Amino acid sequence: MKKSAIIGIIIIAVAIGVIISTYADSSTYASFAEAKETQTELHVVGQLEKNKAMIYNPQENANYFAFYMRDNKGTECKVVFNGTKPQDFEKSEQIVLTGKMQGDEFHASKILMKCPSKYNKDQVEVKANTAAQAKI
Repeated sequence: MKKSAIIGIIIIAVAIGVIISTYADSSTYASFAEAKETQTELHVVGQLEKNKAMIYNPQENANYFAFYMRDNKGTECKVVFNGTKPQDFEKSEQIVLTGKMQGDEFHASKILMKCPSKYNKDQVEVKANTAAQAKI
């Protein structure tokens, strides 16, 4: 076999290995119930339970933040995040957590928030004004 053919086979094998390892490491979206069953790191999407207490005391422990969230299937769960409380957390429309269940608590390693857009109101007004101008 030629040397170039052997090198080509090795490159293809390495590429396949990288693709498989990337696919195996990627998390999937799930609910709290599914996270409890699998005990692997997953993404959970939901909304903040604003009527429940949030626990964050930076004087006591700046790297402990706990709150309650309801996933998209309606299951409520306590979430513990070992980090600081994100700015404007209470204003978030939707939260995406990355982490896994430990007992009855979801321990998040990352928190992503979808906050209300400050541009939504302006876009509605611009569309309304454009429609009014079209009639003139």
